[in-house]
Amino acid sequence: MTRPRISDVAAAAGVSVTTVSLVLNNVESRISADTRLRVQEAAQAVGYTPSSVARGLRTQQTRTVGLISDHIATTPFAGRMLAGAQDAARAAGHLVFLIDTGGDKRIEHEAIAALSAQRVDAMIYASMWHQILEAPAGLPAGTVFLDCRPAGGGFRSVVPDDRAGGAAAVRELVRAGHRRIAYLDTSDTTPIASGLRHEGYLSVLAEAGIPVDPALHVTGETSAHGGRDAAERLLDLPEDRRPTAIFCFNDRMAGGVYTAAHHRGLEIPRDLSIVGYDDQQLIAAEQDPPLTTVALPHYEMGRWAMEVALGVRAEGEEDAAHQMECPVIRRDSVGPPPAQVAKPNRRRASHTDRLPEAAIDR
Repeated sequence: MTRPRISDVAAAAGVSVTTVSLVLNNVESRISADTRLRVQEAAQAVGYTPSSVARGLRTQQTRTVGLISDHIATTPFAGRMLAGAQDAARAAGHLVFLIDTGGDKRIEHEAIAALSAQRVDAMIYASMWHQILEAPAGLPAGTVFLDCRPAGGGFRSVVPDDRAGGAAAVRELVRAGHRRIAYLDTSDTTPIASGLRHEGYLSVLAEAGIPVDPALHVTGETSAHGGRDAAERLLDLPEDRRPTAIFCFNDRMAGGVYTAAHHRGLEIPRDLSIVGYDDQQLIAAEQDPPLTTVALPHYEMGRWAMEVALGVRAEGEEDAAHQMECPVIRRDSVGPPPAQVAKPNRRRASHTDRLPEAAIDR
C-alpha cells in the first residue's frame, strides 16, 4: 500500500500543497480557522503522517534523545529512572534511544559517536548508582548526568541527597525514642553513598545529644548474607551496649538483619527496630513486618534529567549537582525501644530457661 502524500491531503481538502504544509507544521500565516480545520480533517481521512526525517531537516530537530547507561536497563530497582525519563520525553514529543553499555568503555565510545551522528536533540549519561566519574570524551554540550556527576564539572547533573536521606532514617529512630542506634554499613568502599549516609547518621546523633559509640558502626557485604553477619556482631555486644535500633545501608542488608533477629527469637519492632534504604521492589514491603525504609527518587531523577536536557525545566548548574530528596517510607519495622521496666523480667525468664528441669519442677 502506498503511503499517503502531502499532495493527497491537498487534493482532499481542495487547497494547495503549500497551504497543507503551513497548516501541518503550525507555521504562522493568514490561513483561516475553517481552512486549517479542513486540512487537518483531510490529513486524518487519508491517513497522512508527516515524515520525521523531513521535519528534522526543516526544524533542525530529530525529536529524539539519547540515553546512555552502564547497567541501568538490567537493574530492576533502577528501572524507575528510565520510566521517569521516558514519561518526560513523551510529554515533550520525543523518542528515547536507550543504549546499555554494560560498563564497556569501547561500547560507550561507539554509542556516543552513533547518537551524535543521528543528531539527537539531547543526551543523558546515566549510572546505576550514585557516583563521581570522569566525563567520557565526545559528549555534546548540554548532556545531563543522571545518578552520577562528572569529576571535573562542566555538565548539569542530578543525584540523590544521600546525606539527608541517612539523617532522615536515623531521625525516624530517634523520634521513636531510641538512643543506641547502629549503622550497618557496606564494606565496599566504592559507593560514595556509604560515607554520605554515615555523615547523616552522625549529624542526627549530635543533634540529639547521643554519644557516638564506634562499636555501633559495623560493615558487611552488600547483601542479605552480609547484613546477617554484621547484625550478629551487633547483637553479640553486651546488653548495655547492644543496639535497640539498626539503620542499614540498603534493604538487602536489612533483610539479613531480620534473619539474625528472628534466629535469636527477637520480635521486630518490639525488641529491635530496623530502617533500610532504597525501598527496593519485592524486598522492603515483603518483609515481615514490612520494612520502614528510605526511597531513592529514581523516577523523579529520571524525569528531572530529561526535562533539563530538553529545556523544559530551567534548573541545574554545571558545577553543582542537583540533589533530590530521599523520602522516608514508613511501614511497621520501627517502634519504641524495649521498655526498661520489662528488662528485669526478661533477664529472670532467661535465667529460668537455664535451670535444670528438677529445679523448675520444684
